[in-house]
Amino acid sequence: MFASRVSPRANALAPEGVLMPAIAYTIIPVAAVMAGALLSLLRRPSASFVSAMQHLAAGVVFAAAATEILPQIKHDASPFATLVGGMIGVGVMLLLKELEGRAKGPVAMLSAVGIDILVDGLVLGLAFIAGQKAGVLLTVALTLEVLFLGVTVTAELSETLASKLRVIATVFGLSLLLPLGTTVAMPVAMLPTPVIVGLLSFGLMALLYLVTEELLVEAHERPDSPLISAMFFVGFLGLLLIDELM
Repeated sequence: MFASRVSPRANALAPEGVLMPAIAYTIIPVAAVMAGALLSLLRRPSASFVSAMQHLAAGVVFAAAATEILPQIKHDASPFATLVGGMIGVGVMLLLKELEGRAKGPVAMLSAVGIDILVDGLVLGLAFIAGQKAGVLLTVALTLEVLFLGVTVTAELSETLASKLRVIATVFGLSLLLPLGTTVAMPVAMLPTPVIVGLLSFGLMALLYLVTEELLVEAHERPDSPLISAMFFVGFLGLLLIDELM
């Protein structure tokens, strides 16, 4: 029966067998958030530099989605699960966009960012369930993304919080939502294949939304040039090369 098939990954890996490496890797993007926060407090990067790095991050995230998550979904071949998971993913991300658009004041902004980071952690956990290499490559991609998330959140908090220590503590608290999201994803490893495919499809939609509706949109609000735009392809080709070398 379609619903009774059990994923080979579930037989090979208990949740704790996936959890520890995944949580260990989340230390990298958490450190990137804090690095971005400290950078913002010391000296905020120029708009051109931020735009270039957002193009780079978009290319890396897109490559990770295309080379690791999408092939796994196609390999397991569960069309109905793919459709349902993808539709839910699109709905959740559009709802998140609506909430971010209505966010007013620091509390609302932090709530929206917190949900964003939690979803990133969930997607990272799903990537590790798809495979170790997928998790590692997505860690690279999300590290670049959250680095500049740390920069922008810190800059906005600095306008309302006088204490730099409180700003750093708040950003650190937000960053911990990433390993929390990864931990939430881990029990999925023991679920039937169609459920895993549906959740991977959800994660794929979340990554595509991140590229098209966040990173590139924000990047194009800043100064642009052919060299800055080329950073998208640098990121994409760079991750492809890393993928092949691994």
